Amino acid sequence: MSIAIDEAYFHTTKYIINHDIMHCTAEGVVGNHLYSGRSLGFSEPWDIIQLHPDLASLWDDINAHYRRIGLTHTENVIWNLDLNELGSHIGYQPSVFFYGRDEFKYWGDDQWLETVDFINSKNNFMALANKLGIDVPKTLCFDSIHSIDPWVVREIVFPCYIKAAISVSGVGIYRCQNEDELHEAIGKFNHDVPVQVQEEVLSETFLNMQYMVTGNELVRLEASEQILDGFVHQGNRVPSSHAPWDMIEPMALWLKQHGLKGIFALDVAVVETDKGFRYPAIECNPRFNGASYPTMIARKLGIQKWIAINMSTRHRALSDINLDGIEYNPETGSGVIIVNWGTVLAGKIMMLLAGSRAYQDELLLELKARLC
Repeated sequence: MSIAIDEAYFHTTKYIINHDIMHCTAEGVVGNHLYSGRSLGFSEPWDIIQLHPDLASLWDDINAHYRRIGLTHTENVIWNLDLNELGSHIGYQPSVFFYGRDEFKYWGDDQWLETVDFINSKNNFMALANKLGIDVPKTLCFDSIHSIDPWVVREIVFPCYIKAAISVSGVGIYRCQNEDELHEAIGKFNHDVPVQVQEEVLSETFLNMQYMVTGNELVRLEASEQILDGFVHQGNRVPSSHAPWDMIEPMALWLKQHGLKGIFALDVAVVETDKGFRYPAIECNPRFNGASYPTMIARKLGIQKWIAINMSTRHRALSDINLDGIEYNPETGSGVIIVNWGTVLAGKIMMLLAGSRAYQDELLLELKARLC
């Protein structure tokens, strides 16, 4: 059973937090080594956090920003990302972005790792969804590229997508308008890569539905609408126009029962039909995701209406970003909060914009003017 969301935000467990993404991210993306900073906002004063040493120059500015807006966080910082720290602090549980084999070496949990490995495969996700009776798009799964039957390809309805069974940040996903484009996309994969070919889901709305395992309970954390640039996640909006929890809960319960810990999310499409709405599930992210960080900050501050968006900036220091008059005000419950702050060193930043939809639009225009 799920428990009330209000019971889940403020953790009392002491964590050693290491949200480096370099062990499980796409190569070649500028600034990926700076993402550890975005976990600061959901930390509590009794936690320990590991941050990339390059972020030290920004510490005073982000600390001052969070103090002004009333966001508590830890100041117990280890200025390195050595995973050995995960098992070196008595009384502290690990909080990691992704629990993979590198993390397992320093904090062993066989069930957790096995479940992450299993559901991180889009092909396994489809098999489990079908077993549990969860609505999914029509999908053909293949153990490898060379096992794709040419006769099967002729039966595919176009347009479609071919996806690597394991991919991150939209890498390894190709939209194919016809059979020639599908064959061209097939040639971009190594022969032994597991893939799936999936019907195109005609929808303008995709949801990110987050759960959190806290203690022995499964918590509905937040349903948000995704903001996408092609296949790449750019941000999220709350509240969502749809929140079909009951449709996907059998999988969330299965994952919790099989040892998944922390935050995880399912991506769900909203499809309008003559008989009402369908909510086909697309995939599971068995980890924190881009929506998790603004979600946890919003929960801590009691913000119910917000948008979080990744933005580019010419600035390379937080001190150069002027938030006068638009910084989050805890008395009004509206304004701008810096979420992913370390990436400013690479000209990128994630902002949470709190307030009504109209005010969010105003803030976004003003921010773009100040950041460019």
